[in-house]
Amino acid sequence: MKKMNFRKYAPYPSVELPSRSWPDRRITKAPIWSSVDLRDGNQALPIPMSVEEKVAMFQLLVSVGFKEIEVGFPSASATEFAFVRRLIEQGLIPDDVTIQVLTQAREHLIRRTFDAISGAKHAIVHLYNSTSRLQRDIVFRKNREEIKAIAVEGTALVRRLKDESGVAGIRFEYSPESFTGTELDYALEVCHAVMDVWGASEENKIILNLPSTVEMSTPNIYADRIEWFCRNIKNREAVLISVHAHNDRGTAVATAELAMMAGADRVEGALFGNGERCGNMDIVVMALNLFTQGIDPELDFSDLPRIRETYLRCTRMEVHPRHPYAGELVYTAFSGSHQDAISKGMKAQPLSPEGLWAVPYLPIDPEDVGCSYEAIVRINSQSGKGGVAYVLEKDYGIQIPKWMQPDFAEAVQAVADRTGIELSTDQIHDLFHAEYVKLVEPVILKKCHISWDDEDLQRNDEEATLISAIVQMKEQEFSFDARGNGPLDAFVKGIINASGLEFSVDEYAEHAIGRSSGALAIAYIKIACADGRISFGAGIDSNISLASIKAIVSALNRLP
Repeated sequence: MKKMNFRKYAPYPSVELPSRSWPDRRITKAPIWSSVDLRDGNQALPIPMSVEEKVAMFQLLVSVGFKEIEVGFPSASATEFAFVRRLIEQGLIPDDVTIQVLTQAREHLIRRTFDAISGAKHAIVHLYNSTSRLQRDIVFRKNREEIKAIAVEGTALVRRLKDESGVAGIRFEYSPESFTGTELDYALEVCHAVMDVWGASEENKIILNLPSTVEMSTPNIYADRIEWFCRNIKNREAVLISVHAHNDRGTAVATAELAMMAGADRVEGALFGNGERCGNMDIVVMALNLFTQGIDPELDFSDLPRIRETYLRCTRMEVHPRHPYAGELVYTAFSGSHQDAISKGMKAQPLSPEGLWAVPYLPIDPEDVGCSYEAIVRINSQSGKGGVAYVLEKDYGIQIPKWMQPDFAEAVQAVADRTGIELSTDQIHDLFHAEYVKLVEPVILKKCHISWDDEDLQRNDEEATLISAIVQMKEQEFSFDARGNGPLDAFVKGIINASGLEFSVDEYAEHAIGRSSGALAIAYIKIACADGRISFGAGIDSNISLASIKAIVSALNRLP
């Protein structure tokens, strides 16, 4: 077997950062969020969004609470330009929302970008040029000074066009693209030059976006780079440090979170991680990560199904069923031990004196994101007794006692193993009835009358209850009259005497199914025979005494 040639790759360099402080910090508030769904996300789609789809996505992002939204690359295409104009000319941008537009550091593209945002009250012009060593050497064939000059000249033109527009609401963002592939000292040098040209101050802040354009290292090294940059940038109060993490190594969310701990003020990302290659940092995940730590994410994801539906319709992209928080399967459990723990946690939750969410395996209350408990437990061949019992109780009010749960779970397991598929709650309910309630042979209860001596219901002597019954066992039919300290005791004594079968009732439970006055009763029985056999049964009737007797017949019918 041919081995992978790992020697063709070199480890990413670490950062010399004495006394790094970010590992000891905690995130205590949400960052400034910037959605890049309509630009970075859109350009990664096999079929880019139409103007109408982009409008629908923009309105979704506004409803979620984004205050900064990168709406496109208006100099790149007529569709991009038309969309920005639609937003402005039709007054679709709320006063508290700032649109952001991206442009390369080239004069005709910058001018076209300003044409696109003409009439906007607030806008961020996002200028970028690649500064990485690899791109300097291979793509542009320019040295450090030449690359820095591109950034400086582009910034100067943006400042001049802003002044000419007379719109005070135009702000500036600069990205040394491929920051992760750029030497730290050089990235700082370019950003300082851009700050000088822009005239950055505490009153006229510049956004310096330090993208993980290609994720090249573990998140801690990126955090080191951000802390190093924050320590060494001049006039820190004049700068908003922004991060834009891609997911090439699958750790974009961790990268952004650690970057915040390292000093970043602002985070760019996309819903469900949409973006080039492996995608952008997933804002849904990062925001809800904050939420589960008791931090206001300042974004409203309380209706994830609606957000997911709009996203699917506009982008034609899927959301993975195991996607954190939003996937169709994230609030389900197939494992038996998980199902049992969830069931117990859900029952204990209302008893929490602090009112804090604390359910095993569920770090978030599904209701908080617009989901329900209906799919928490689903049953297949990996399921256990706790999950099976939870399903029946939650959906049908059937509370199988713990001593009977393994017996029914075994029946469910047998069906799941035989079919190899997931069982629906309806199938589980039907199986319970087929296994216990609807058994009609070999024991058939043909008649059963219950009475009390002298009809005195207050009598306490042990033989006050009378049973008259007709029972058929296989080919034989017999009738009996018996006394007992209750209907169940009398019936057991009578059938033992009539049939000669010796058994005892070892466990018994009962409850009403539902809360109405006309609710049915269900009884559960465990019997043990003198020869060592045991059996479980269940009976349902409007009369609890008859339900108990039916449970005895059920257990007799299930004797091995």
